[in-house]
Amino acid sequence: MAKKKPTVAIVMGSKSDWPVLEHTVNTLKEFGVESTVKIMSAHRTPHEAADFAENAAKNGYKVVIGAAGGAAHLSGVLAGHTILPVIGIPVKGWALDGMDSLLSTVMMPKGVPVATVAIGKAGAINAAILAVQIMALSDAALKRKLVSYKKNMAKEVLKADAELQAELGA
Repeated sequence: MAKKKPTVAIVMGSKSDWPVLEHTVNTLKEFGVESTVKIMSAHRTPHEAADFAENAAKNGYKVVIGAAGGAAHLSGVLAGHTILPVIGIPVKGWALDGMDSLLSTVMMPKGVPVATVAIGKAGAINAAILAVQIMALSDAALKRKLVSYKKNMAKEVLKADAELQAELGA
C-alpha cells in the first residue's frame, strides 16, 4: 500500500524543537494525516524557508505549521510567503520561559496572520488538531474523526469524574 501524500508541512527552527514537534506528528497520525517535517531557520536559512513556503501549496500541502523558540520569527516568515493557513507553535527558548517565543509568534502585522497556539506540548497537540479542523472543512472523513475524537475526550472526563465521585463516596 502506497504511503499517503503529506498534507501538512511542519517546519521547526532547530532540531532541539523535535521533542515538542513529535507530539504534533503523532497527533496528526492519530487522524491519518501525513506530514513532512523540516528544519529551517528564519534567520540562518531565510531563502530556503521562503522558497519552501512559496511552493507549499503547489507541493500539495494544505496547512503549514511553524515552530521556533527565542526570537521565533519562523512562522511569520512562512506566513509572509504563502497563502496557506499557518499555525505557529511557540517553543521554550533560552529566555523568558517561552514568553519571548509566544509574543514573537502571535504579534504579526495586519495581513500576515499566524494562528498561534500554546507554548510547548499542549500547543504542539493543538496545532495538529487545528490543522485537522481546517482540513475537515472539505474532508468528510476527517470531520467524522474529529467528532469521534471530541466524544472520546468527553467520555474520558466523565469517567474521571465518576471515579472521583466514587472515591469521595458521593
